[in-house]
Amino acid sequence: MHARDKIRNIAIIAHVDHGKTTLVDQLLKQSGAFREHEAVQERAMDSNDLERERGITILAKNTAIQYKDFFINIVDTPGHADFGGEVERIMKMVDGVLLIVDAFEGTMPQTKFVLRKALEANLTPIVVVNKIDRPNARPAEVLDEVLDLFIELGANDEQLDFPVVYASGLMGTSSLEPEPEKQQSTMQPLYDTIVSHIPAPTESTEEPLQFLVTLMDYNDYLGRIGIGRVNRGVIKAGQSVAVITREGQTKQARIEKLFGFQGLKRVEIEAAGAGDIIAIAGIKEINIGETIADPANPEPLPVLKIDEPTLQMTFLVNNSPFAGREGKWVTSRKLRERLFKELETDVALRVDETDSPDAFIVSGRGELHLGILLENMRREGYELQVSKPEVIIKVIDGQKMEPIERLLIDVPEESMGAVMESLGTRKAEMVNMINQGTGSVRIEFLIPARGLIGYRTHFLTLTKGYGTMNSAFDSYGPYQGSGVGGRHEGVLVASESGTATMYGILSVEDRGILFVHPGTEVYEGMIVGEHNRDNDIIVNICKEKALTNVRSATKEETVKMKTPRIYSLEAALEYLNDDEYCEITPKSIRLRKKILNKGERERAEKQRKMAEAGV
Repeated sequence: MHARDKIRNIAIIAHVDHGKTTLVDQLLKQSGAFREHEAVQERAMDSNDLERERGITILAKNTAIQYKDFFINIVDTPGHADFGGEVERIMKMVDGVLLIVDAFEGTMPQTKFVLRKALEANLTPIVVVNKIDRPNARPAEVLDEVLDLFIELGANDEQLDFPVVYASGLMGTSSLEPEPEKQQSTMQPLYDTIVSHIPAPTESTEEPLQFLVTLMDYNDYLGRIGIGRVNRGVIKAGQSVAVITREGQTKQARIEKLFGFQGLKRVEIEAAGAGDIIAIAGIKEINIGETIADPANPEPLPVLKIDEPTLQMTFLVNNSPFAGREGKWVTSRKLRERLFKELETDVALRVDETDSPDAFIVSGRGELHLGILLENMRREGYELQVSKPEVIIKVIDGQKMEPIERLLIDVPEESMGAVMESLGTRKAEMVNMINQGTGSVRIEFLIPARGLIGYRTHFLTLTKGYGTMNSAFDSYGPYQGSGVGGRHEGVLVASESGTATMYGILSVEDRGILFVHPGTEVYEGMIVGEHNRDNDIIVNICKEKALTNVRSATKEETVKMKTPRIYSLEAALEYLNDDEYCEITPKSIRLRKKILNKGERERAEKQRKMAEAGV
């Protein structure tokens, strides 16, 4: 166990891409956490494949470094609002936060989101202006933005008196001065600020044990591992404890192993005291939000409040003509098992069973949250279909309410008009606009979350790829009526099953943009392209050229085929309409109509219109 006054527990919070994981790398390297010639991956904290590919942090991680005789526990948090469930819980484990802000971009929607959570938890902040070596860094203005944000979020006088460290995570330099030339080639100014400014844990080791499980991990040998902070008392390996569930029931258990953190490794320890962040193994049914307490005096800690999901999708067993060809797990039993397993570690997720044993309603915090789950399942060999993402509408005090997002966009001046017009049709309300003087404008909007579904691709087209958009959940507001968001273009639907031919594709190319290459297998009812107009049309892209013995006058001409548009998983989910599914397998992502047969589709549409008209 460490001496109480030498422990510092901090969380690192920031908007996506502001460099927090890279900064943690430097803190680890310079503290001597790695051996002299040890090979260390960049962004050592991002351990999951998807995190490394996308360069984002999805799961909160913890690490610990030794600086002089101080022991600093660092928890790296996700910056995306979709993973806000993780951020909220981490605030319960720490005494202070390092708020990292990009020296050029300044404060962004997620900066506001994560900072609000930290101030609500009454934590001590330190501000790190990162990427000070960027050519157009503007540290003074960024600091003003940060101060305005603290005031807007109602920070108290102590929190407003935050120290500022200027750093470059990439170069491994830092200083207390804003001038880039005054950077010291070490992270020492940052370490010293952490040690002098963040309070040591105040809990007592004399009182009965209390430990709150805030994060979960799983290991094939040890089973479920609960990670959290010892709130009071002492915990030992082999000790008998009482587990108090979220519902308030108490059961007896025994702690088999205890782990502390050292660098990125877990090290087995014999005991830990109040203020230590540790992992425990040996309790089979342990869950997030449960309290581990002294059996003689089982007092629960307050249950963790978790933000409600705002978006839902239906996950179904794949029933397309190609079902079972590419996936390893295809049955509803396997799908159900996998979704319920995800609930064990992801508290922001909800899974509801439906009247059909083959369909489940899965609710999460946003498209990225659900998209990451689908991508992970796909890589594990699952095959399934999903419906269009829909926002969760609530009734509050008899009024219909929907989630509203705060959207921040940076666009070149010349595309500002087109973007404003497109957002206007999606019921967005402009709340702020700053001309940055560099030919780019930053505009802030409040927009119904429905209006953002499927908007990203359109936005990139309007800004010729130069625009950036970021959004975070703001609040629930009055329902804005139908007709917000959605896709306005129709689609090209395959009329029969077979293999797409060059001849078939060229014959329909002038009708729109295709999504398939020649040689792709297609089935009746599959979406093979986007129509230029707003209605769907049936096309045959499998037709062969008729063979005749007459020589063609144009035989020698070469034909150029347009490049097809291939969708990533998230883009495919955004593209969907109400009457469509996205079929996801380990090898393919296909878009299809819910009803594959043309005649049946037309009948269903006729019945829907009659029902609407009340006939």
